Amino acid sequence: MKTITILTPTFNEVENIRDLLDRVWAAVEPLKDKYRFEYLLIDNDSTDGTQQLLRTLAAADKRIKLIFNMRNFGHSHSPYYGLLQASGNAAILIGADLQELPELIPQFIAKWEEGFKIALGVKDKSEESRLMFTVRKTYYELVSRLSQIELIKNATGFGLYDRQVLELLRKLGDPDPYLRGIICELGFPIAQIPYVQAARKRGLSKHNLYSLYDFAMLGFTGFSKIPLRLAAMLGFAGSVLCLLASAFYLAYKLVFWYKFSIGIAPMVIGLFFFASVQLFFIGILGEYIGAIHTQVRKRPLVVEKERINF
Repeated sequence: MKTITILTPTFNEVENIRDLLDRVWAAVEPLKDKYRFEYLLIDNDSTDGTQQLLRTLAAADKRIKLIFNMRNFGHSHSPYYGLLQASGNAAILIGADLQELPELIPQFIAKWEEGFKIALGVKDKSEESRLMFTVRKTYYELVSRLSQIELIKNATGFGLYDRQVLELLRKLGDPDPYLRGIICELGFPIAQIPYVQAARKRGLSKHNLYSLYDFAMLGFTGFSKIPLRLAAMLGFAGSVLCLLASAFYLAYKLVFWYKFSIGIAPMVIGLFFFASVQLFFIGILGEYIGAIHTQVRKRPLVVEKERINF
């Protein structure tokens, strides 16, 4: 009998945990004669009672395994580390906020049995605010266009990963992983299952503006060199433009020596424009240097405080 590990990273989700587990167990109930299911929850040092609730649930059900982190290691490290600890023939990653539908689990498993090593849920529509969905969709589109590989748009990582994929992830040793890009870079055929993302009904999103920006930069620096090359190309184009403008001003001044006054405004505007462009691309360069710095330090993804039911 094959074992499937269901993985959920948690951080201050005490209001959603019970409903999530009820829906997951209900979704896999028709499949329990064919597969053995275990549930791994990795908690990022919650402070709202999530850990106490998880302890209670794990004491009553030995299928539930728990990992408690020493601190909050971030929204990308903890899920990735959880995948590396999964012991099943396949692992299914699903969020704790109930925006990703547990009812899709049987479809993921069916695609897996067809031979797909990866099956992903793709949110083609969302019940969240239209503004946020548009912003996220624009980001996915932009990263996909700039990336050197073909990425799955509107996929958050929610889906099934075969044991072979998990072993490859373990060998990579990436200290700052961008899972959505890595799985596409591996080259396995990916089954895409569309769904409508549900709105968060309880609790608050743990993603603030800074964390979303950090995640976006992780995607850009990890899978695209285009921003760096764009800086070089725009620098060259700007130099040519300045040379042409200088030649025009010189010719115009020579022809209309007494009538044409250049003034200080063009110089001030040009100075601030090119200074802002330089700062922008220095910032991009800094993001790439920061990504290199993270890679060479080789820090652990997370540090565990405790394991339960392993």
